[in-house]
Amino acid sequence: MSEVEVTLREAVPDDAGNLLQVSRKIAEETDFLIMDEAGLGLNEELLSLQLADLYESENNLLLLALADEKIVGMASVKSAPEFTVSHIGEIGISVLKDFWGIGLGTALLDEVIYWSENVSPLRRLELTVQKRNERAIHLYQKFDFVTEATMKRGARDAQGEFLDVLLMSKLIN
Repeated sequence: MSEVEVTLREAVPDDAGNLLQVSRKIAEETDFLIMDEAGLGLNEELLSLQLADLYESENNLLLLALADEKIVGMASVKSAPEFTVSHIGEIGISVLKDFWGIGLGTALLDEVIYWSENVSPLRRLELTVQKRNERAIHLYQKFDFVTEATMKRGARDAQGEFLDVLLMSKLIN
């Protein structure tokens, strides 16, 4: 891929339609996601409302990576509203296959960690990743995420084979 300029910004309600399309395409391109393309379960109107809530939230984030004004990747941080767990953010990162291997995952994760440390009230980041997804695991380890557990049969592939899933975390401040 030739040199491409990518910008990062928070998602806004007007992104809903494009976000649904890109999410479905990413789900078709990889079997590393826990959610398949039907897993979004939202129509454009509902997603737009959800994006408005996320944008106003202090402990939730949806960050978009754009190339030529088109969404090519995203990183999310989701936190529960209950006080006892509202300091924990669950991370998800996904990138269109055409943009793998150019450092986009690194840029997204770097920005998520910066936001977590400097803007949000979060004090713990966590994620799950299929044990066979070595590239993603390497990325998370590069940012000091540690493996806390291996969840046997934590997911299944399209053929129904059980997959191990790692629970990884990083403490903030």
